[in-house]
Order: sequence, then structure tokens, then C-alpha cells
Amino acid sequence: MPSSSTPDPHPPTGKGVRRGILMLIAAVSFFALLDTTCKWLSQTYPVPMIVWVRYSAQTLLMLLFLGPRLGIGLLRTRALGMQIVRALVLLAVSVLFLYALSLLPIAEATAISFMAPLLLTMLSVVVLREYVPPGAWLAVIAGFVGVLIIVRPGGALFTPVVIIPIVSAFFYAVYQLLTRKMAGIDPTVTTLFYGCLVGTILLSIAAPFFWRAPQTLLNAGLLLITGGLGGMGNSLFTRPLEKERPRWPAPFF
Repeated sequence: MPSSSTPDPHPPTGKGVRRGILMLIAAVSFFALLDTTCKWLSQTYPVPMIVWVRYSAQTLLMLLFLGPRLGIGLLRTRALGMQIVRALVLLAVSVLFLYALSLLPIAEATAISFMAPLLLTMLSVVVLREYVPPGAWLAVIAGFVGVLIIVRPGGALFTPVVIIPIVSAFFYAVYQLLTRKMAGIDPTVTTLFYGCLVGTILLSIAAPFFWRAPQTLLNAGLLLITGGLGGMGNSLFTRPLEKERPRWPAPFF
């Protein structure tokens, strides 16, 4: 594996990279719809409840559509510990970011979360010892400057609340790195299934403490839709990271 100071002898090129970029853009689009829906729901329902319904709905959908064909294959893994850690990190991202959305304007919360590509690029150098070309550094640094412009240190938005999306961005970068490290170990569907199954189990244990019955059919429908949006977004997001080194797709998150 190339070091951080040696150019990559086999940089990704061709249709695979273009396809990966398009998949990441589509994933971000699904996540944008998910964030908007969750932001609206968070004005009425507790954050853990929204995340629980999303994870439960995604788990149920995977069982209904993939369970009959894959059976126990959905659970068969060669890296159970890493799957659980990755799922816990994803759960932390989901809860923290939704809390941030409930407390901050959606544009500002999302902009602050754009620190994740910079953090991922740094982690790919430190942890994976990968070479990062100057162009990639320029892209992520430009994103970081944009975050500073949004937050405006010393301005009204610069309050302790901004720590929440920053921490969420850090966990998101770790999640992306773990997704890359899972490449070639387990099938994508297994990784996706563990990602929602672990969160469903943990939040189900705590559900009696935060459950609130949906007040309208619209609310109930939107809560269920979050599972589909999250599932599609995570599926499209996971595949490029499994096939490419993290620093290449990072600027497109």
C-alpha cells in the first residue's frame, strides 16, 4: 500500500470512478431528502424514536426483500466484531446528526458536517498510509474554509451546539473508513444489514422510554419512508467506498 509521501502507482480511472461518483451524488441526494424529512419530524417526535423507526423500517425491508433469497447469508460474516463496531459508529452518526438538525437550521448543520471529507482524507493518510494528491487536499480544504464561513467563529452560530455536528462528522469519517476496511471481507448486503440490525436492537431496548404514537397518517408515513431513504442512501454510499480508496471519493460527499 502506498505511503502518504509516495504517489499512488495505480490511481483509479475510467468508468468505475465515474460510476462511483454518480452513486455518491445519488446517495447524498437521498440523504438530503432523509435529513429534511427527519428535521420536520424532529419538531414533534423525540430524536431516538425517529432513528429507531428508520432503522427498524430498513431492517424490515431488507428481511422482506432479501431474506427469502439469502436466508442466514444476511448474517454470515467473517468479521463480526468489525461489523458491530461499524454499526455502533453509524448509530452514533445518526443520533448526533439528527440532534444537530433539531437544534440548528438544516443548511448550517449540513454545512458543518462537510468537515467529514477533510477528516476522512486525514484518516486515510494516518491510518491507511495512503497518498493524497494536491488536488484532493485543495478540495477538502476548500470545504473546510466553507465550514468556517458558515460557522463564523465569534458569530451568533458559534455556540456549544455546533460541537454536535462536528462530533457527528468525525464519527462519519470513521464510519467511511471502516466501510472501506470491510471491502472484500463481507458482501455489501451483509454490511448494510448489520448496520441497521445493531441499531434496531439497541434502540428497541430503549424504545419504551421515548416512544410516542404518530399523531397523523402523514407522520406515520413519513416515519416509515425514512427507512427507505436511509436504505437507498447507505446502499449507494457503501459500494464506491468498498471499491475505491477513501481519499478519491471523499470530495464528492
